[in-house]
Amino acid sequence: MKYTKISLVLLAALLLACNDETNITPEFQQPDPIAKSKIDETIIGSLQNNDEFNWGSVSDEMIWSALIHSDSVLTIGYQPANESNINGRISEIDIAQEAWIAVSESIVDETISIMQNADESIQEQDLNVQKHQVLPFIDMKVSSLEVVRYLRSLETVRYVEPLGYEVDFPAADGGRIESNSGCSNDPDYSIPSSDYTNISPGAKASWHLYANNVVNAWNSSTGQGIGIGLIDTGISPNQDNLNSNFNSGYSNGRYVNKYGFYVSSWWWWASPDGPNDDCGHGTAMAGVMAAPRSNDGSSVGVAYNANLVSVRGTGDVVINGGKEKTGVADALVYLGKRSDVKIISMSIGDVFSNSKVADAIRYAYGRGKLIFAAAGTSTSWTNWFGVIFPASMNETVAVTGIKESGYTRCDICHSGSKVDFTVIMERNGTENHPLSLAMRGNQPSTVGGSSVATATAAGIAALVWAKNPNMSRDQVLNKMKQTADLYPGRSSSFGWGTLDAAAAVNH
Repeated sequence: MKYTKISLVLLAALLLACNDETNITPEFQQPDPIAKSKIDETIIGSLQNNDEFNWGSVSDEMIWSALIHSDSVLTIGYQPANESNINGRISEIDIAQEAWIAVSESIVDETISIMQNADESIQEQDLNVQKHQVLPFIDMKVSSLEVVRYLRSLETVRYVEPLGYEVDFPAADGGRIESNSGCSNDPDYSIPSSDYTNISPGAKASWHLYANNVVNAWNSSTGQGIGIGLIDTGISPNQDNLNSNFNSGYSNGRYVNKYGFYVSSWWWWASPDGPNDDCGHGTAMAGVMAAPRSNDGSSVGVAYNANLVSVRGTGDVVINGGKEKTGVADALVYLGKRSDVKIISMSIGDVFSNSKVADAIRYAYGRGKLIFAAAGTSTSWTNWFGVIFPASMNETVAVTGIKESGYTRCDICHSGSKVDFTVIMERNGTENHPLSLAMRGNQPSTVGGSSVATATAAGIAALVWAKNPNMSRDQVLNKMKQTADLYPGRSSSFGWGTLDAAAAVNH
């Protein structure tokens, strides 16, 4: 009898041990991550079939796997349970209110708790929690599939996305034009004299200014008093016409401000790099929009008397890394807050969306900004892909480039149903492009793609707004739309058609 009791005790202890073993938190039994090639295949397939990809459409396992294959930083968009229509009023909410604070703190606390089930030593500082000061999202390092599952089940969570995941697009297809091609901005000493006109007091007017009727618009407006915000790769400190000579020749009484929100360092405590352009793309776009009408032989900008606020939000032309997404989002919030900035120009983007940047776009839009974004610039991708993000958003105005005659898009420009306007920016035959400012000196550079089309459109908007300073964003946009050459029709590939600057200014 005594032996039987001992056996029962041992059996009970064994069963208890087995029960503990089978109830180990799933954190200890995470599956192998989905292969990166499979994730990329899913993303590219969605882009090919739908012209878009959203992390909300994939499984918990795929999001977690994307974290494992990148920097493990997860972006969590949040809201109190009783809130609705956040997208439409994101510029009005105050995340310092108690309800918003409670939700964000609960998300962080529960994430720590789940991760501590796997590793008791984990503390909040290990997650490197970064709560945005204006927008309702949190960035933190997450390595747990269970955390992803938990967060996506909450009604207080708007989205859960891997911040730093980047797709390896097929090299055999030529891929996209990324940093190397997008960053070229050297002086072009082969520009034929037929591609510009010498104008007083000594500037060069690019051929495309005449093609889009900008020169005639100058009889009525030069952009005086209007602030254009440029989110790009910054401005070269060596280009005097965007620095000490910004007010020169016929350009006067205006200002240029330069800021930087892009952090290139991988260390979380690193500060932004600063406002200086290491790429060349931002300098070229600034030159197209607002270069002075100087007397030194350099190229003149569309709105040569507009104010310019340049914000370095990215290191190159593609918003694909976590650092770029964060820098661009912060730049949008900064410019959204500035009452002197009416227009934001973004000749940058990526083929699939990011909710952090989308939140920031909606914030700036809610603050009344007129946001122009490039429809896309690619090589072989042009054959099938439509408008890139953020130009694909309803809150932005998508612009692409076309050739001189007929509606033929430029050789590397995207088109599609999301396009709103076109700008003539590629010559027939020679395929030459508009003039702009190089990284240094007075000899112009040349720049192409939907980037230059977008910067030109932003400059035209400044001309229209300066002539009608009391108008709202929508009224300015309507003037541009109603004077575009396809209006009242709308093309499925080219929107309202090519902008006519003089007609829009005087409409």
